[in-house]
Amino acid sequence: MKKLRIISVILLCFVALNAIIAGWLFIIDPSGSKLGMGLDWLKHSPFDNFLIPGIALFVFNGVLNILAALGVLFNWRHYSDLIIIQGMVLMSWIMVQVILLQELNLLHYLFATIGFSLVVCGIRLQQLLLNK
Repeated sequence: MKKLRIISVILLCFVALNAIIAGWLFIIDPSGSKLGMGLDWLKHSPFDNFLIPGIALFVFNGVLNILAALGVLFNWRHYSDLIIIQGMVLMSWIMVQVILLQELNLLHYLFATIGFSLVVCGIRLQQLLLNK
């Protein structure tokens, strides 16, 4: 169980760090140029710039992953649910991103795999907690 908790915290913090940095860069520069992206990436989306996606990225995949990691570290009640929810949020984020950008790249596979791994870790932790 300890190993699953450590893996979960590492994955949650990895996602959070990336989301907070990228989200913040989109917020302070909605053109996307600080991340080497142009507004043409958004041509199939409802957005004119990266401000709203940046805020959403910062909050949903950044701040909420930090809260979930804290939940695991401090053994909050139902912390396994937080892990599962954040895994599902990340997988949903990637699906929507692929649909809106109409592009699929290595980072999409990486973060979708991390999201799936979080769901699996959370479910396994739930099973272990029930058997305690």
